[in-house]
Amino acid sequence: MDGWAGVLIMIGLGMGFAGTMIGLSVLLGPRNPTPEKLAPYECGMPAVGDARERQSVKFYLVAMIFLLFDIEIAFLYPWAVALRDLGWPGLLQIVTFFLILSVGFLYVWRKGVLDWGPASARTRRSSRATSSPSPTLGGFEQRLPGGRVA
Repeated sequence: MDGWAGVLIMIGLGMGFAGTMIGLSVLLGPRNPTPEKLAPYECGMPAVGDARERQSVKFYLVAMIFLLFDIEIAFLYPWAVALRDLGWPGLLQIVTFFLILSVGFLYVWRKGVLDWGPASARTRRSSRATSSPSPTLGGFEQRLPGGRVA
């Protein structure tokens, strides 16, 4: 128990500080609720419509990708703790791990999953970057929005 005394003291101090601050804010804070202050807060937007609206698939894709990369980074902490014991094989394993992770990130990026701009801007960017051979002019022309050739 001797080694845990410092941890228990820090937990007690943290809980005491948090409780004291919450108690002081309840006792000393202003009490003037308005309908606007009592309304639910929805990420800076007024709460309008049904809470069970369908979300875009892109939202779920980004959420899954975030979880995937977040969990992958969580594997980095135990590796960092055991680095000296693992030696060169451990280093090669983590380099391989990050290479696989980077390939996945590049794939997601190239697929446009991380692009949250309006769909019209995405199509303009992709059409500007593409060029195709023209049978009439014999060369490569750049396609403008609307299919026009530059």
